[in-house]
Amino acid sequence: MRLVIARCSVNYEGRLRAHLPQATRLLMVKADGSVLVHSDGGSYKPLNWMSPPATLRVSAPSEDLAEEGVTEIWTVQAAKSDDRLIVHLFEVLHDSAHDLGVDPGLVKDGVEADLQRLLAEQIELLGEGHSLVRREYMTAIGPVDILARDAAGGTVAVELKRRGDIDGVEQLTRYLQLMNRDPLLAPVRGVFAAQQIKPQARTLAEDRGIRCVTLDYDAMRGVDDAESRLF
Repeated sequence: MRLVIARCSVNYEGRLRAHLPQATRLLMVKADGSVLVHSDGGSYKPLNWMSPPATLRVSAPSEDLAEEGVTEIWTVQAAKSDDRLIVHLFEVLHDSAHDLGVDPGLVKDGVEADLQRLLAEQIELLGEGHSLVRREYMTAIGPVDILARDAAGGTVAVELKRRGDIDGVEQLTRYLQLMNRDPLLAPVRGVFAAQQIKPQARTLAEDRGIRCVTLDYDAMRGVDDAESRLF
């Protein structure tokens, strides 16, 4: 990863156009070809960026730009579109490169895989009489997290998320549309289960006949919260 702190201006050209006037910023050039422009604020989100695959070309400024103080021009060209990021560097304050090696990835407690395993073991949280058919039930468009049967023997498809938003509801809707064409499964009801469900997602799910279930991860894994107990 290359880290450059410089006084620069940035233009994004393509499907959208954006301009960042001259200021001191952090430019990150990653090994995957992405380039990100950060300020000293705004949390983790860059001010502008180019996603990979992309190529970075460094060139000298024209005479007119050189007279304005530009010392170097970065042109970051997207490989799959005409979008490009053009950075005019006026002064480089820091320039370093670091080999970070292969990242093992983020390991989080309470990820969807853990919720899936716990709900499969405690399938009665969906309601009395429910039974597990299988986890990761494969369909033509991807795996349904949990396939279950309700007390009446009906098919239930469960989509699990840590934080339930509209995208998760849309995903489950696609599964249900496909599975309800299978006479061996139909009719299939949907359950959208998450630790937190956003109000907009709940409204959309209920409008589509999908039941929402909020999961208490700590309770499912048997963690006793003494502060929440009355006695």
